Amino acid sequence: MPEAKDTLLRLFNLLRLIPEFPRYHSTSTLHEKLCERGFSVDLRTVQRDLQKLSTPFNLLVKNEDEKEHGAKHWCHSPDAPIDLRDMEPSTALALYLAESHLQNLLPQSVLDLLAPQFNRARNSLNSHSENSLAHWAQRVRALPNSKALLPAEIDNTVWQHASNALLEGKQLRVHYLSRSKGATKPLLLHPAGLISRHSISYLIASVDGYDDLRQFALHRIQQAEALSEPARERPDFEISHYIRQDLNSAAPIEQVELIADVSPQIAWLLGETPLSPEQSLEPLEGSDWQRLRARVPDDQETLWWVFGLGENVRVLEPKSWVDTIQGRLAKLEQLYTPYAISEPTSVTTTASNIT
Repeated sequence: MPEAKDTLLRLFNLLRLIPEFPRYHSTSTLHEKLCERGFSVDLRTVQRDLQKLSTPFNLLVKNEDEKEHGAKHWCHSPDAPIDLRDMEPSTALALYLAESHLQNLLPQSVLDLLAPQFNRARNSLNSHSENSLAHWAQRVRALPNSKALLPAEIDNTVWQHASNALLEGKQLRVHYLSRSKGATKPLLLHPAGLISRHSISYLIASVDGYDDLRQFALHRIQQAEALSEPARERPDFEISHYIRQDLNSAAPIEQVELIADVSPQIAWLLGETPLSPEQSLEPLEGSDWQRLRARVPDDQETLWWVFGLGENVRVLEPKSWVDTIQGRLAKLEQLYTPYAISEPTSVTTTASNIT
């Protein structure tokens, strides 16, 4: 019995080592790979195994290379009834790194179907420790350009119903916690899109009876049910355009010319990674600072970035940005004035339609 078990295990590993058509591995290459996996067999045994697998099951395709005196090369048959191929290290690495990024981008039904592939990817990398790609995931990380908050936790059932409603074009009944009102209320939504931004994922949808699109943070949906009724179709909705023009804005986003004096460090940074395709930097006479001119969107994200530069920037235009920055500086000064008696004044944003 142990001998039969070892043979079956060897055959499974042999099948996993054979590549997909039109790539081939020679018998000697497959023998070497089996030995690397700990199977003590001779070349003749591997030859017999390959011959047995290729005839009755139609699993393999054989190619005899005349340049190598008839040496046999093998690949999986395109018509094979089962697929026991091993996952390529490059494929395993791509799936392993993609898994965490896809959690809030794919419908739950698709994630469920991909779960076995993700498991195979992890197992494949673990079993190919000698391959340099197997160590890549431990050596590489993508870091955000700013402080990254932990992702907001989304209820699994909410994600399943919300993603399926969007996928199938169905209405979605929810109980939603409004940030502005601090209370939960039932809503009937018509999903149109999904945006994952930093640590928060937003469902883009309209409320039943209204036409305007709004953003609903998925982690604030406390209950969700995908209905059988079709959602309102929006043939004019294009998510890239929505991101550029409407995301976190109560009105379409316009382009403005940013004029500012920036420190040498920021000038160097913007010289390597421009703020905009339409950007120029000119040295200021008698100073190591430079004059920045750039065409940028008039949105909160760009303004926050500029404000975060602190003492490394002096904004000259647009005037509305100068006024906003001066107002925030006044409030910051009030917050940090010693022995301030008044209660802290909250810093508000001027453009947001996040629900």
